[in-house]
Amino acid sequence: YLVSIDQGVAAQKGITIDEAMSTLQTLMGSYYASNFIRFGQMYKVMVQASPEYRAKPEDLLRLMIKNDKGEMVPFSTFISLKRVLGPEQVTRFNMYTSAMVTGDSDVGFSSGDAIKTIEEKAKELPKGYVFQWSGMTREQILSGDQTIYIFLLCLIFVYLLLCAQYESFLLPLPVILSLPTGIFGAFFFLKLLGLENNIYAQVALVMLIGLLGKNAILIIEFAVQRQKQGATILQAAIEGASSRLRPILMTSFAFIAGLIPLCIATGAGAVGNRSIGTAAAGGMLFGTVFGLFLIPGLYVIFASMDKKKSKPQVVPVQVMEPEHLNHQ
Repeated sequence: YLVSIDQGVAAQKGITIDEAMSTLQTLMGSYYASNFIRFGQMYKVMVQASPEYRAKPEDLLRLMIKNDKGEMVPFSTFISLKRVLGPEQVTRFNMYTSAMVTGDSDVGFSSGDAIKTIEEKAKELPKGYVFQWSGMTREQILSGDQTIYIFLLCLIFVYLLLCAQYESFLLPLPVILSLPTGIFGAFFFLKLLGLENNIYAQVALVMLIGLLGKNAILIIEFAVQRQKQGATILQAAIEGASSRLRPILMTSFAFIAGLIPLCIATGAGAVGNRSIGTAAAGGMLFGTVFGLFLIPGLYVIFASMDKKKSKPQVVPVQVMEPEHLNHQ
């Protein structure tokens, strides 16, 4: 039913539209007024018309409202009902009439596969029909392009900070080049457990930059100190890896153990928890195991290159002895 209000008649009767709608909402719907406690329990006080006065749509016209003079005025004097046919609810998106379609990817398929399939099928829509993403799918599509740039910016900032710390453009490269092992481990465990590369897994990848970079910095920092003390590059790399083996294993496996509840999470939000936990734990495991062998090797390569680059060139100087010396 369509409720039409004659504003002119309502104003003549001394009733505002706001008062009419508020009273109508209280009588036909309900209004929460107060609470009271009895027998140790709290009860809500709801103001509403008795059921026999609101059983049919026509009962609305028999209800009454008090005007500004204290008189009771029937709603039928300024309200009329008209029966209309149509949907109970019209869904709109960006001010256009739309039909909402919700779904989820089938077992064995990721949300990216579902998005690609829908985009292909949407090309077969009749002329004048378009589709738009909303909700989590829209956020996933937008964040998918941003994640690459965020990841590259993180790598650049880490590289520049390490360049300032080591005063070299080559020594930070072992830290940066050791990160792909962790990224491979994250994707490997996601694929192994049937999880997808969603926004939660991408957050874990950004987190792995700092976690795996910390392990590499421990080894390289000690190797640089040993090299300054007179050790060879190879000896410094071996001592750096062996002396930092215990703290790296303790911190890494403690971190992985803390992620186990996320990896086996159930209930609401389990997919997100399992994605971020599996990606972080898998990347940390692979990055730690392979990094212990990869980082010293990379350090030997780039430290040797840096040593050759910074080695001062010896310029021969010819010293000529004078034939005659004047003595005073």
